[in-house]
Amino acid sequence: MSSWFPKWKAYSGQIDHRPVATNEYLPPVQSAVLGIQHAFAMFGATVLAPLLMGFDPNLAILMSGICTILFFLMTGGRVPSYLGSSFAFIGVVAAATGHVTGSGANANLSVALGGIVACGVVYAAIGFLVMLTGTRWIEKLMPPVVTGAVVMIIGLNLAPVTVKAVAGHPFDMWMALITVLCMGTIAVFTRGLLQRLLLLIGLLMSYLIYAIVTNGLGLGKAIDFGQIATAAWFGLPSFSAPTFQTNAMLIIAPVALILVAENLGHIKAVGAMTGENLTPHLGKAFVADGIATSLSGSVGAPGMTTYGENIGVMAVTRVYSTIVFVIAGVFAMFLGLSPKFGAVISTIPTAVLTGASIVVFGLITIAGAKIWIENKVNFGNNKNLIVAAVTIILGAGNFELTFGSFNLGGIGTATFAAILLNLFFSLKDKS
Repeated sequence: MSSWFPKWKAYSGQIDHRPVATNEYLPPVQSAVLGIQHAFAMFGATVLAPLLMGFDPNLAILMSGICTILFFLMTGGRVPSYLGSSFAFIGVVAAATGHVTGSGANANLSVALGGIVACGVVYAAIGFLVMLTGTRWIEKLMPPVVTGAVVMIIGLNLAPVTVKAVAGHPFDMWMALITVLCMGTIAVFTRGLLQRLLLLIGLLMSYLIYAIVTNGLGLGKAIDFGQIATAAWFGLPSFSAPTFQTNAMLIIAPVALILVAENLGHIKAVGAMTGENLTPHLGKAFVADGIATSLSGSVGAPGMTTYGENIGVMAVTRVYSTIVFVIAGVFAMFLGLSPKFGAVISTIPTAVLTGASIVVFGLITIAGAKIWIENKVNFGNNKNLIVAAVTIILGAGNFELTFGSFNLGGIGTATFAAILLNLFFSLKDKS
């Protein structure tokens, strides 16, 4: 009988030559810096999601760290993933609470939390079912043509929102492109650890350039450093308790289906990148993510999901060591307990974050294409061609289906369209 945790071993290869496997670890300093980079990668989205729903962003960061470590423990340290605030909850939380997206604190926060806790329970139940019955039925529902398309649309769906943040502002658009250039330069012209830290180093480079151009030369909107001085070094975020209201739970709980599809796509993407078969761990991953979502909702934070941004970091660094995610989780916990650091991060200009997002979401999209290539998906077969084509356009175009008060969202609609079209067209194979 195999042990719950793998037997970790020191990475013995040349850092430029082969990836770092999930059961390997790098020297402490390198691991720490890579962990911090993962924390930075999740930060923008993990802060943005609670702000849009009227939640406390510092609490969301704290819980993302705790839930990431919980995920590591529950999956036996075999699945490299970071858990952060899920955007899948934004629409349903707004519908259940009447909260206008991005309009400050949510007056009906407790009602939303009850729905999030219920969603986590449903999600975990699906995970236990997978653990009992195996993964074959999930693999039948989502073969490589489907999972590749789903992974691609996770990146493509977020692209318009990312670009829109700087659209109409020429200076910000140029600074976003400079950020892309900084990260690209690190990726292409450097080697070793520096190359693997392209997102973090590129972010710091572009931040410095932005500060020089705005604060120094007077072009564009200057960075306001005053808020950093007034923020406290340490402080607890505000906690809230859930209220279980049937209508809200019925609206929010079905998001579990979207989280299952999202998590499956993420794990397939990571499996394709690592060359390891992570499918046997799907059940444990679903259970862990479900319990993490319920735990997060029970104290006042958003539901959790595995993060595509961190998959993008792995794609470019080729470091898949799960130890790095424990470090990222611990670092995130300290961030969540430090209002001053939150103030520092809030000074990162929108243009710089947009440039970083362009790189990260692009890497996620290419990870989807990699699934097709490595599984030799035949696009000479019209079934595969139509499934992939329709899925990508529905996802990239954010085609949202609504059922009463439940908004499936662009990613959800495209995911279920891919699954159903693949099942329907597969009827021809049996005839």
